[in-house]
Amino acid sequence: MTIRVVIADDHRVVRDGLCYLLGQEADIEIAGEAGDGRQTVDVVAATRPDVLLLDLYMPGLDGHAVLAALHAAPHRPAVVVLTSATDDEHLVRAMRVGATSYLLKTASAEHVIAAVRDAAAGTASLSPELLTRLTQALRRPPLPDPLQPLSPRERDVLRLIARGHSNRQIARELAIGEQTVKTHVRSILTKLALQDRVQVAIFALRHQADSGEHRP
Repeated sequence: MTIRVVIADDHRVVRDGLCYLLGQEADIEIAGEAGDGRQTVDVVAATRPDVLLLDLYMPGLDGHAVLAALHAAPHRPAVVVLTSATDDEHLVRAMRVGATSYLLKTASAEHVIAAVRDAAAGTASLSPELLTRLTQALRRPPLPDPLQPLSPRERDVLRLIARGHSNRQIARELAIGEQTVKTHVRSILTKLALQDRVQVAIFALRHQADSGEHRP
């Protein structure tokens, strides 16, 4: 059986290297490539690969947002995350949202090839170190949601502030009055203990209040 693979990474040299590496294997076929998150979702939909080799750090949609988008897609390939993100937060988020395997870009060529084959067969692949870290991280109590104090409408306003919208644009987008927007902004400042709109935007980006559309 031939394993059809899509490679998603925003660095062309990385994609070229992975295409060459995997292309040498008789049972692996490169079905497509993508250089950003939105393109990744489109290429997966168009090619219906068995395995997606996915970087987490990409423009447009980051890897986590791609995983979330694929979760509800008609075709869900097995996903091997291949990333430079070494922290537990990225590891746990990726595995919870549907990644089959998680590899660091320091992994050997043999490990990457084996992970692709394992993923196609429905088997997860984690190094012993990452498996230990994942197990420990899942045992920790979850951190409180930093957006918890906000109402759903205030979260909508926060998300649009993160996108650089003015109060007038927010009012138009949410079909509410501009004065109502100002009231929501004041409430956001108070609830989150922030001083101005710039801090609100930074907070929103840091905590990915903009639906994961920003680079981590």
